[in-house]
Parts: sequence; C-alpha cells; structure tokens
Amino acid sequence: MPLVHDAAGATDAGPRATNEDACLVDRAAGLFVVADGMGGHNAGEVASALAVTTIAETVGTRTQPADRLLEAAVREANARILREASRRPDYAGMGTTVTVLFVGDSQATLVNVGDSRAYLLRGGRLQQLTRDDSWVRQLQDDGVVLSEADIQRHPMRHVLTEVVGVRPDLLPRAASVALHGGDLVLLASDGLHGALADAELVSMLSAQRSCDELARDLVGRAVKGGATDNVTAVVVRVVADGSSGE
Repeated sequence: MPLVHDAAGATDAGPRATNEDACLVDRAAGLFVVADGMGGHNAGEVASALAVTTIAETVGTRTQPADRLLEAAVREANARILREASRRPDYAGMGTTVTVLFVGDSQATLVNVGDSRAYLLRGGRLQQLTRDDSWVRQLQDDGVVLSEADIQRHPMRHVLTEVVGVRPDLLPRAASVALHGGDLVLLASDGLHGALADAELVSMLSAQRSCDELARDLVGRAVKGGATDNVTAVVVRVVADGSSGE
C-alpha cells in the first residue's frame, strides 16, 4: 500500500554563532535529510549544504533501486565535498554527517553516516534505526560496557569514525525500513538527541500535533534544555493511503 506522509523540519544554531546543520524535507519526492557539518572557518556549513543539495540532485535525476540510489547519492556528496575542499584551503578537512530517509511506494530506505540519527516511534515505543559511526559506539561493539554517565564523560564521545567528505573510499550502506500507518520517523542531529532523553522524545512525539509543530517544539525544547551544538529535527508521519497527514 502506498505511504502518504506529513513531514516538516526545523533547525536552530543553539548556542553556536553559526548553524552548520542543514536539512531537507521534500514530501513530493519522499526524500528527507539531516546533515551536521564540521570544519573550520564555517566550512562545516558548506559541507552540510553541499551534501543536502547533492543528495537531492542525485535522487531526482537517476532511476535505480532505492538502496543503490541512496548509496550513490551519498557517495556523490562525498566526492563533491572532497573536490570543493581541494580547491579552497579554508575548506580543508570539512565534512558532514548525513542521515537520509527515502519513502517509496511500499517501503522506506535509510542511509546513515556519522552520528545524526533516525528514530521510529511505533505504538508508543521508540527505536533507534541507525547506528552511530562514533568512537564510543565502536568501543561498545568491541564489548566495552559503558553506562550513559560513562558515555557523557568519555573524552572521545564526540569523535566520529565515519564522515561524509573526509576520505574518498567511503562506502555507505543502505537499509530497508518497513513503515506502517501511524508510524512517526524522526531524523535528528546530535544537538537534538544529545539534549533530549529517549523518554522525552517519546512524550513529545506522541502528542497529536502536526509535524511542523513537533519539529519546532523538539528543537525549541533541546535549545532550552542546554543543547551544546546546533539542533535539527525532521519529523515524518506515515499514514494509510488516502488518509490525511494531520
């Protein structure tokens, strides 16, 4: 059954002077992106914008299976950022996280690089759909037991193991996601999920409000709650075919 969705995004610089996050909400194409840029001299802002633009252009001009399409789009974003960085010394070392959701007629496809995240809210339960490409997550995968307090104190907690735009051999992997009527998907930069606990996300996302209201409320709550970085949220509501998205 085709998926009909309501969607909206919101972003805020938070405590930073510059907002290096970028997002895309294209309901017609079923394409949603959150990117969190990094790099000196505002180059992170350039990297995230290039990633979002390149992914949108690639998805809009190619006909491939969804998984191959998203992987190709992220690889092209990676190559474009590397090319721009090679031309401008002040862009050297710039990069960005990327979380992409593509909603098709019968399923959704997801690609993630870095520590921006995708969550699924279904039946009042929140599930993280993505795996952080981070030093701390690698420790956990290697069997190191870390509490939430340990993670928050860890000196390497912000170090990423994969970033779009840093090395030419990036190999993003797409995954299929089964979505059903009533599901809500949240794409979030680390400024959001680092400031709001899962229980708070569940409470806020469960409110019967439009995606625009939910996205703006999430970002506003994170900023007021002590976010230490730029904050971005994209919220997508999946409903049964023929139903309203509100």
